[in-house]
Amino acid sequence: MRVYPHLFSRTCPSIYFCLIDTGTNLIIKKMKTKHSLTLLLFAVLAFSGIAQDNTKKSGFELSTGVAFPVSDPGGADLKTGFGFEGIFHYQFMPHLGLYAGWGWNRNQARESFAGKDIDFEETGYVLGLQFKHGIGSSPVSWYARAAGLYNHIELENKAGDIIYDSGHGLGWQVAGGIDIDLGRNWSLTPGLKFNSLNREIEVEGNSTELRLNYLSARVGILKKF
Repeated sequence: MRVYPHLFSRTCPSIYFCLIDTGTNLIIKKMKTKHSLTLLLFAVLAFSGIAQDNTKKSGFELSTGVAFPVSDPGGADLKTGFGFEGIFHYQFMPHLGLYAGWGWNRNQARESFAGKDIDFEETGYVLGLQFKHGIGSSPVSWYARAAGLYNHIELENKAGDIIYDSGHGLGWQVAGGIDIDLGRNWSLTPGLKFNSLNREIEVEGNSTELRLNYLSARVGILKKF
């Protein structure tokens, strides 16, 4: 709004000041409205950030269970064994995440090329992807995993001495199961896991192939943080 002071300053000063006052109030009201909208926008963004931060994306899982061999490494007749695994989780998408950790598994052979009562121990590292999806509105989710292994096989005698070590090499793992939410960011994670690893060792100058495959039934506990 344009104001001409030479028209109003002498003849009607009250109208002049009234016009200025009215225009100023309009400007102040517009500024207050803009400031309110800006503050509201920042509040919405801040609340959204807090809500996202409250989503637990990381966790640590410890699992253990029995292992059923489905191969005979070096001709050894392996018995049912057991093992455990500790892995860290990081969920980078709503249903997809990374997991990485370390595991140990042992199966015993009464008779083998290395002697009697020999323990076949597989130890090493795992790195893979996990897909997890909820089942309806229940506290249960199902998951599927696929990973690479960097493991080795050690053969131990009854005295606990390592008599052969294959050295680390690549293998693979697939797994699946369910995640039961127990509350307070704790979950129970029963499932099945299949590991496959092929290595070689030197026995009296001869190369012996160790193909170690086993299916493991595991129960784990997961803490999200």
